[in-house]
Amino acid sequence: MKEHAINNGLSISEKAYGTMKDGSQISQFTLKNSSGIKVEIINFGAVITSIDTPDKEGHFQNIVLGFPNLSGYEDDTGRACFGAIVGRYANRIAGGKFELDGKTYQIPLNNGPNALHGGPIGFDRKVWQAEKLPVSQNQVGVRLSLQSPDGEQGFPGNLSVQVTYVLNNNELILHYQATTDKSTVVNLTNHSYFNLGGEGNGSVENHILQVFADYYTPADANSIPVGEITPVDNTPMDFRRPIAVGSRMRDSFEQLVMARGYDHNWVIKKQFEDKLQPAMHLYDPKSQRTLEILTTQPGMQIYTANYLVGNYLGTSGKMYRQTDGIAFETQHFPDAPNKPNFPSTRLDPGQTLDETTVFRFGVGKN
Repeated sequence: MKEHAINNGLSISEKAYGTMKDGSQISQFTLKNSSGIKVEIINFGAVITSIDTPDKEGHFQNIVLGFPNLSGYEDDTGRACFGAIVGRYANRIAGGKFELDGKTYQIPLNNGPNALHGGPIGFDRKVWQAEKLPVSQNQVGVRLSLQSPDGEQGFPGNLSVQVTYVLNNNELILHYQATTDKSTVVNLTNHSYFNLGGEGNGSVENHILQVFADYYTPADANSIPVGEITPVDNTPMDFRRPIAVGSRMRDSFEQLVMARGYDHNWVIKKQFEDKLQPAMHLYDPKSQRTLEILTTQPGMQIYTANYLVGNYLGTSGKMYRQTDGIAFETQHFPDAPNKPNFPSTRLDPGQTLDETTVFRFGVGKN
């Protein structure tokens, strides 16, 4: 193990995580801050494998879902995508088709009639190049890079991607950048599932959630947005006031019935002129852990792990079921290449995709 530390308690270490079936060597990077918060990342899928934060008693526990070893991530053909960076296009593209400058592109279908998270072999299935960042006086980080060739999974353009994870006093900052040599579409996000009560400790239905969004994008039975941007008023999609995640999840509201729970995109409210906007606040009454998310992205998919049905054993060896975690995928909207009224995901040569999401951890009464 290689470790670099400085006096204020910040450190980064690297160790072997395992060997893939094709012989690729995978490394795990551990970021620690002076408060004892620890984040572990592997360069397969740029996956966050664990985040350890304290509860009200000062006890540290991992608060994200994941697999106990590399083979779990490599064999995840069901695409749970625990902790991974997903792309080239996060979320769904209807029929796997989109048109750009008069040309139609076809992405392989891997989610019924849709392409999901970039097709069958998305960025979560790739080995990324990793580089430890110099340890500064207040933060520590790792940069992961990936080259996606023209035509991969049907997408145009040679795409260069960098995702940087930086840990400071109480925040994990995710910085996404991408450039292309041909006009293309790009949508990147992290797919971590959170449980502030601790990974493997049951449902998040009692977590208190507030979402800073007045609108959401309703979807059809195949989880493709119908193209409308709809007020959350008087629906179970309204989290503008803090309320338990599961309090209305079993309502007969058609959107919830079709998705088997929450699996929808909320339109983040622009509250400040500053680029980063508050997206959500989550609180676990038992542990009193909190999570805030701020982002430059226009949307956030909230997913209550509706398709975890005992089909995965997690980091702690326990079986995962629906609502054992909740994902907050800050993103551009699903199927935006086919919805002209949605924020564009087009990226042209000479432009740089530049987005930031912040996970802010805390402890205290809601």
